[in-house]
Amino acid sequence: MAAQEASVVLKTQQRHEPSKQPHQAGDHRSLGNATAVTTSMVAGAVAGALAKTAIAPLDRTKINFQTSQIPYSWRAAIDFLIRSARTEGVVALWRGNSATMARIVPYAAIQFTAHEQWKRVLRVDTPASAKQHPILHLIAGSLAGVTSQSATYPLDLARARMAVTNAQEYRTLTAVFVKVVKEEGFTTLYRGYPATVLGVIPYAGVSFFTYDTLKHTYLEHFGAPQSGAVNVLFGGAAGALAQTASYPLDIVRRRMQTARRARVRMRTTIAHVYRTEGWRGFFKGLSMNWVKGPIAVGISFATYDAVKTALRDVAVRVGS
Repeated sequence: MAAQEASVVLKTQQRHEPSKQPHQAGDHRSLGNATAVTTSMVAGAVAGALAKTAIAPLDRTKINFQTSQIPYSWRAAIDFLIRSARTEGVVALWRGNSATMARIVPYAAIQFTAHEQWKRVLRVDTPASAKQHPILHLIAGSLAGVTSQSATYPLDLARARMAVTNAQEYRTLTAVFVKVVKEEGFTTLYRGYPATVLGVIPYAGVSFFTYDTLKHTYLEHFGAPQSGAVNVLFGGAAGALAQTASYPLDIVRRRMQTARRARVRMRTTIAHVYRTEGWRGFFKGLSMNWVKGPIAVGISFATYDAVKTALRDVAVRVGS
């Protein structure tokens, strides 16, 4: 009897005592919001920088065709890459990448962090809630895109100008801002912003929504988180859908950003593209985007998840 009573007392104490076990790797529920935001921003910055550097030559080629009336084809794209490398050197293929990095690091950091925060605000930050409210889940991605684009737009314009000009015209990122403001006015730094916001709404919404949905579906069917390679594939699929949904407005945005006229309106730009190139002009270079877009988005999402998880695992271990 004494042994039985001792056993009962011991079990009762164990039920009421706090758990002494350390946090399991991957359990980030104990992290504060400040830590969650910090790790999201660092992971987003790394993801954006790696993804954009990987596809920088293809990005420069795409912008060159988007902003001109030269007919696009894969042969013409390859000729542009070869000609640029021969006349300006191989490094020229990454021309404008400094402006891209100056923009993409804060852009990606803000976008990924904003996405997590918007999901939290709209209460779709769990697989169950996201599945129950798919429209709110889609809106969270769109709001994340608008937030990051609004915060970094002048850097996007500078990067477009550097990509389509020679090195003598704009030697540095600072030179772009100084020359544009001096010759064309401060408001030029936001030229094309309405088209950009209209384009980023479907792009970011479809991209985040597709990636998260594929991840949640995978987890339901296989009962375990997907590998990094699977994340790249899911990100690629999300990127392909998002690029297709928003590409015509991307054409309009680039034309407005690189125009040298004093006043450039979105309606006028749309009319000019259609009049001179027809409806196909709004999809010029899309086939290249189906290559570079999925690669960039796949690398970006996979890198973000990997870096974020690693940082939060460290934070949990340090705090335990």
